[in-house]
Amino acid sequence: MSITIVGLGPGDPRHLTREAWEVLEAAREVWLRTERHPTVAGLPAGLALHSFDALYEGAEDFSQVYEAIAAEVLRLGRRPEGVAYAVPGHPLVGEAAVARLLALVGDTGLDVRIVEGLSFIEPTLTALRIDALPGLQVYDAVEVAALHHPPLNPDLPALLPQLYSRALAADVKLTLMNQYPDDHEVALVRAAGTPEEQVVRLPLYELDRQDVEHLTTLYVPSLPGVASFEGLQETMAQLRAPDGCPWDREQTHESLRGTLLEEAYEVAATIDAAAAGTGDVCALQEELGDLLLQVLIHTQIATEEGEFKMPAVISGIDGKLKHRHPHVWGGREVSGTDEVLRRWEELKREEKGEKRSVFDGVPAALPALQQADTYSRRAARVGFDWSDPAGVADKVREEVAEVEAAATLEAREAEVGDLLFAAVNWARWLDVDPEVALRQANARFARRFRAMERMARERGLDMTAMDIDALESLWQEAKLAA
Repeated sequence: MSITIVGLGPGDPRHLTREAWEVLEAAREVWLRTERHPTVAGLPAGLALHSFDALYEGAEDFSQVYEAIAAEVLRLGRRPEGVAYAVPGHPLVGEAAVARLLALVGDTGLDVRIVEGLSFIEPTLTALRIDALPGLQVYDAVEVAALHHPPLNPDLPALLPQLYSRALAADVKLTLMNQYPDDHEVALVRAAGTPEEQVVRLPLYELDRQDVEHLTTLYVPSLPGVASFEGLQETMAQLRAPDGCPWDREQTHESLRGTLLEEAYEVAATIDAAAAGTGDVCALQEELGDLLLQVLIHTQIATEEGEFKMPAVISGIDGKLKHRHPHVWGGREVSGTDEVLRRWEELKREEKGEKRSVFDGVPAALPALQQADTYSRRAARVGFDWSDPAGVADKVREEVAEVEAAATLEAREAEVGDLLFAAVNWARWLDVDPEVALRQANARFARRFRAMERMARERGLDMTAMDIDALESLWQEAKLAA
C-alpha cells in the first residue's frame, strides 16, 4: 500500500526527469489529474492511463474536484499494489489536490513518495528572461480572480498561472486594476517550455481580449519606485534608525499628536475643496499620504518600544471589520443601513464583554460640532430620537425662545449650547452634515466679506466709518459679486 506522486514537468516530454521516467516505465497504470497536458502523449508505451477530467465537468468549484481527487487517490493507494498519481509540473507547485491528499494521508501509515518534476515556473522565467530571486510572487489566477483586491506586493513581480479562459482573465484583470494602472504592461506566457511557447506583452486593460488556455501564465511586473505598504514601512524604519533623521528619531506619540490632527483636518479640507469645485483629487491623494505617514510613524515608535507592531494593527482592524459586518462575512440578513448601525453598536458592546455606553469611544478632542453630531447619531441608533423632522424643528424653535428668555450670561451660554445641539439634530434629519454645512457657510461668508472689502477700497470708502445701512447695502452687492 503506497502512493507515488509523479511530476510530469511543464509540458514537453523531454523535461520529464529520469526518476519520473523510470517510475512510469515500471508502472502498469497511472492516474492523471488531467489528460490535457502535452507530456501525456510522450509517456511510456503500454502504460494504462486513467484521468480525473470527468470530475471537472459536474463540480461547482475546483475545491470540490480537488477534494474528490484526493479521496479517490487515497482509496487507490490502500490497494496492495498502491497507486501512481501523475500531475503537471511539480507535485508541490500549484497542485491543490496533492496538498489535500498529503493532509488526508496523515497517520494512515501509507507510504508516500514524491517524484519531483520541473514546474511551470522555470521555463516561464526562461521565456521572460528574468530571475526569480528578487522576490518573485506566485499566485493561482483562480484565487486572485475571486478577490476584490490582489494579494500582491506591487514592489515585486508576480506570476499567475492557470489563466485558462477569457472569463477568468476578465475577473483577474478587474482584481489587478484595483491596484495597478490600467495601462500597466503585463505579459502572457503560453505553453512555456514547449515548442508552442509564446510571450505576448500587452497593457493590463487588454488582458481579456487575448486567447488563453490552461497552460497560460500571466506575468505582472513590479510598479516603479515604492508602491507597497511594506516598502513605505521600510522607509519609515530607516528614518527612525540610528543613521536616519535626527528629527524623526526624537518624535514620540505625544509630540506627534498635533500633527496627526492637523493632517486629518487637511484631508477634510481637500474633500471640502473638491466638493466646492475648487480642489482636485491629486490634492486628496497627497493629503491621504501625509495622513498615512502618521499611522506609520506612530506604529514604528510602538514597534521600537515593544508595544505593538503593524501586523497587530492590521489584524485588529481587519478582525473588527469582519466581526461587525456579519451580513457580509457571516451570512446574516439585514434590512438596511439602520439595522447595520444598530447591530454595529450591539457588536461593539459584545466585544467589550461588559455593559457600556453607546458614547464610549467618541474622542473628547473632536470639534464640538462634529462631536454633537456623533452623539446624536449614536443616541438615535438605540431609538432615542424624534419621530419626524417637524419635531426637531419645534425643538429648535423652543431653544431659540429659551435663549431669548435667559437672564444671565451663564444661562444664555447653556441655552445657546442647547440650541446648537438641537440644530445639529435637525441637520441630521435633513441628511445634512453640520460640519460640512458650517464650513461651507464660513467659506461663503469669508468670500463675500473679502469682496465687500475690495469694493470699499475701490470706492475709497472706510468701512469702519460707514453706518449700518451703508454696510448692509455694500454687503448685498458683495453677495451678488461673489
